[in-house]
Amino acid sequence: MEGTWLSLLPPIIAIFMVLITRRVLLSLGAGIVTAALLLTDFAVVNTLKTLWLSFSGLFWSYGSDGAAGELNVWNIFIMLFLLILGVITAFINVSGGARAFGEWAMKRVKTRAGAQVMTACLGVIIFIDDYFNSLVVGQVARPVTDRHKVSRAKLSYLLDSTAAPVCVISPVSSWGAYIITIIAAILADHAITEYTAFSAFMQMVPMNLYVWAALGVVFIVAFRGVDFGQMRKHEDRAIETGKLYDETKEIPGELKTDLPTSKHGTVGDLIWPIVALLIGTVAAMLWTGSQLYTEETGQSASLLDMFAYTDVATSLVYGGMVGLVVTIGFFIRQVKRSSNIGGAEFFLALKEGIKSMLPAIYILSFAWMIVGLIGDIKTDEYLAGIVEASNLSVAWLPVILFVVAGVMAFSTGTSWGSFAILLPIAGSVMAATDISLLLPAMAAVLAGSVFGDHCSPMSDTTILSSTGAGSNHIDHVVTQIPYAVTSAIIAAAGYVLLGFTGNTWLALGLVAILLVVFAIVMGRNPDKARVVSADEALANK
Repeated sequence: MEGTWLSLLPPIIAIFMVLITRRVLLSLGAGIVTAALLLTDFAVVNTLKTLWLSFSGLFWSYGSDGAAGELNVWNIFIMLFLLILGVITAFINVSGGARAFGEWAMKRVKTRAGAQVMTACLGVIIFIDDYFNSLVVGQVARPVTDRHKVSRAKLSYLLDSTAAPVCVISPVSSWGAYIITIIAAILADHAITEYTAFSAFMQMVPMNLYVWAALGVVFIVAFRGVDFGQMRKHEDRAIETGKLYDETKEIPGELKTDLPTSKHGTVGDLIWPIVALLIGTVAAMLWTGSQLYTEETGQSASLLDMFAYTDVATSLVYGGMVGLVVTIGFFIRQVKRSSNIGGAEFFLALKEGIKSMLPAIYILSFAWMIVGLIGDIKTDEYLAGIVEASNLSVAWLPVILFVVAGVMAFSTGTSWGSFAILLPIAGSVMAATDISLLLPAMAAVLAGSVFGDHCSPMSDTTILSSTGAGSNHIDHVVTQIPYAVTSAIIAAAGYVLLGFTGNTWLALGLVAILLVVFAIVMGRNPDKARVVSADEALANK
């Protein structure tokens, strides 16, 4: 059943159950069981064995012969980083840093639009890695957006839609380095020498139309307070009642207990731990990349080589430990200043910080399991085969690749997996038909993969965006999809024009025009009227 239409059943079942039941673990579990049954031809004993291997594989890798190998360091370190970040957040709260930063920001960021624009700008600036982006920007922005009654669903959208879109066009990021290595192999396979992998990547940046459409929609939404679909309900509730999320739902990354807070906390109690986390992580990425590159090649690594070979998971843990040490240092300073902060609060913050991240780890673990099983059942190869078998005009291939990459990333929950499968296919098809559309075709794959990743409840980056924002995961998925689809429609129109004209700037111009139309159609700053109306209603009570 591998590589056939039946391989679509696990993601379809998981996604439909998520949208219908809003219970993410149950839905992912159903998809996991379905995939295991298909892989074993419904043999019960073998299905149970497959499920166990899938779960244990989160922590321990296995060889092709089923023999146990070594620790799955990537998964373990990502989980560990989440726990470290939860503890850092708890200590920052106890030290009074979050409270002080919120009060400081309220004096300078005076509107809901300002809070949202600030968040979007931070998402663009911090582009080293999408995991790091979503989690860290969420920690910095949340006190400000909370004070301005921006719903957590909106915050998670702002985080998610400025994380991967920026990382995928930045050569100095974990994403850019990964993509450049794939491009290099494609160029070598087809003996293409007119440009290097790096120059090809940079030429593809303006062709990544979904990135520009998504960022354009983000800033229009932030500036003008444009909300539609389920997001409108979340924003209305936040403005009218002050409730930033549905308190009856599981909120990953949210502290469950009201922790004691130092009255002497300063903005530095939040800023310096985050700065230490940022510097520690970037330094670790450069160091691990340099070490791995030198071990493999015996040569000194350039900056690009360092990012190409970096160990992201290990770097996050190293950076997290640096941030944690600095955070504890600021906590100890508050112990000396505040009578209500002491040893008991240290262990309370430690416990609550760990507890706050457990829901995210549960969801992430299930997502990793279903992504692995979907890979085993070859869902991606089936979808890729559809592209190779198409006999449409070459001019239509960029938009077709964009759509197929979106479907693949949505179905499999991984944009990187879609890159690995579809970029070589796009290279082969265009090398054999119209080499002038090689870069637009590969750019369309990158764009479609990010789009599908944005919509998929199984995507780890989507999970971590809801965690960073403190939003219910399914609320984030459901509210983000209309915005992502809007951006995708705009990008798809651009890819049609790009395919038929081969002119990148005409396609970008069309994207810009459609963004202006979107801004005009959605009206003039409806958010301002909603806030005034809510304030008047409260004043009349």
